[in-house]
Order: sequence, then C-alpha cells, then structure tokens
Amino acid sequence: MTNKSALLVMDVQRDVVDVAHGRGALAGAVPGVEAGDSAAYLARLGKAIDGARAAGIPVIYVVMGLRADKAEVSPRNKTVTNVVRIGLFTEGNPGNEIHPDIAPQEGDVVVTKRRGSAFSGSDLDLVLRARDIDSLVLTGIATSGVVLHTVCAGNDLDLDLTVLGDACLDLDPEVHRFLTEKLFPQWFDVLTVDEWVTALAR
Repeated sequence: MTNKSALLVMDVQRDVVDVAHGRGALAGAVPGVEAGDSAAYLARLGKAIDGARAAGIPVIYVVMGLRADKAEVSPRNKTVTNVVRIGLFTEGNPGNEIHPDIAPQEGDVVVTKRRGSAFSGSDLDLVLRARDIDSLVLTGIATSGVVLHTVCAGNDLDLDLTVLGDACLDLDPEVHRFLTEKLFPQWFDVLTVDEWVTALAR
C-alpha cells in the first residue's frame, strides 16, 4: 500500500448501524431486516481502522447529512425521500453521529456528503487532491448504497480502488454477496480486513 492511500469509512452512523441490524428506535424501519448484533461488524471495521492508523494511512470518515429543513431533498429523488421519511441523516440529530465504537481520532478527516456517493455534495475530491491521494480503500454501510455509488465515481476519477468486503454491510445479504463476489472483483480488488491488514504489515 502506498503512502498515497486513504481508508474511507462511510455512513457508519448510529442510526444507520441500528437500521442495518434491526435495532434501536428505527428497528423495523426497513422491512425484511432481521435483528442482529452489530458488535462483530464494528469490531472488523475497527481492526481495519487500527491497521490504517498503524501504517500511517489517513482515515477519512464520510457521513451523510441533510438539513433539518430538507432544503436539499428533491421529491424526484426516491432514495433520499425514503431515508428522510424513516428519519435518517438529519444534521444535528444524535443518531446521525458517527458510531462511537469506531469514532474519529485527532488527525482523522470527516467529510459530509448530501447524496449517495462520498463525492456528492462534499469536498472529498478536494481533500484527496490536497493530500495527493490516488488510492482508496472503501468500507461502510450500505454496500449497494454509498459503497457502490462511491466506487462508480472513483472509477470515473481514475482512482485505484480496493473494497474490504467484510467491512461493508448491506440490508440485503444477497445484494452484498453479488456486489462483493461478482461485480466488484471485475473492477478492482476485494479483500477481507484480515488480508488487507496482513498486507500492510509486510
């Protein structure tokens, strides 16, 4: 891994983690999501974050944030309208905070986006160019949401991409498997957290 790499931790916010695991105040907000334990996922993600910091790789957190007055919510955008309807991503809401189990540390960067991709409505591209970063390692929730949108945008920007498959999560396990086992490997490397951390230590 070069020193021009960064680890992206995307949309791992309190309410998102609860929705993905069918728990908390928003349990049941998305039909078909079964209750589960978020601890194992957060532990794997934490291992990737610790590995990046130990290797001197910048950690960039990406959060989705929408104004309380919904100024940027278009009725033509079904995805954004639906997440607002179930109560996600309102700036200033405690549930919109980054999950405390993987919270940023001093020196980490936090970027706020307004749409699916980490690049949409954010200054991520500026942060990457300022640091001469041309290689991204992606993690986050959901695989079919922010991860998919961001890899498509990253491909168009000619960035070198890697996805840590077991540090991503989706509300639909079958969609996650299709993306991480079928589609993404055609475009770039898909590794486990253990594989990536081991490679960093070499």
